[in-house]
Amino acid sequence: MPIARRTALTAPMAAPLIVPLAAPPALLARKAAAQAPASSRLAQAPGYYRFKLGSLTVTTVFDGYNRRQVQGLVRNAPLEEVQGVLAESFLPTATYDGPYTVTFVETRRQLIAFDAGTGGQMAPTAGLLAQNMAAAGLDPARVGLVVITHCHQDHIHGLTTREGEAVFPQAEVAVPDAEWAWWSDPGNESRSPEGQRVNFANVARRFAPYRSRLRRFAPGAELAPGLRAVAAPGHSPGHSLMQVEDDGQTLLLLADTTHRPELFARRPDLHSIFDFDPEAAAATRRRVLDQVATDRIRVIGYHFPFPAVGHIARDGQGYRYHPQEWA
Repeated sequence: MPIARRTALTAPMAAPLIVPLAAPPALLARKAAAQAPASSRLAQAPGYYRFKLGSLTVTTVFDGYNRRQVQGLVRNAPLEEVQGVLAESFLPTATYDGPYTVTFVETRRQLIAFDAGTGGQMAPTAGLLAQNMAAAGLDPARVGLVVITHCHQDHIHGLTTREGEAVFPQAEVAVPDAEWAWWSDPGNESRSPEGQRVNFANVARRFAPYRSRLRRFAPGAELAPGLRAVAAPGHSPGHSLMQVEDDGQTLLLLADTTHRPELFARRPDLHSIFDFDPEAAAATRRRVLDQVATDRIRVIGYHFPFPAVGHIARDGQGYRYHPQEWA
């Protein structure tokens, strides 16, 4: 499958200096907090969104969200600066909601899932994948391939039930070779960030029902016609993006290249606590965002606000996410 030079996502980019915010971050944060109305979350309609990519049908399915404190979210910037960036996008400045969205692609041959969600086994505000799949008419038994972008808990918990049974009973599971090599080797545990050491036992547990149907893939591998893996290290050792092409149209699944774009696309050099290697993750983030902005490639972000599909454009020294219009 021919890949354009820029679309191949291989050219390194120099990271420019971050310019100061137009207004003092603390002031923006205080204004946002003062103006934000008290809110209570009400039940909403089923969370799925469907669109065409050439002859393929793509469906993004909402799995819920997790709420955490903004304090401690970023390693290399003071709290008030982070709050100022969030306030620019009218987001809360004390708490931070991380959405989860699983993508499905219906090809001519099979139904493919990209990551598996939380399985309702993490935050109480997550675990909506099964009911939203049902609303979208997506049967887990029809999934022929589950592509794992990386092995963090919120991407693989949903491979199994709480009892350890396979959620996708007919599926082959594909995982990046570098990712599997790291998290399946207990000898790497002491060399991993302390907060991520839980991944070793979790990988063994979640992949157990699929061991006879496990496929490891290298960067650049074609996993199915029109589906190619792209290495994007930093967030985790083998973190991978997925490029889907059909009839001259291209879609790039960003996985966790950037967490919420209102923060980490606006300021791509910020170091997230979720990143295994923050320096490498920031370099990957800027390189990928620059290239999808240049080539105007449609993207899906696992932690983007639902329906999580749209485009990235340059904005000053950072980037801005433009959601796709609902059709």
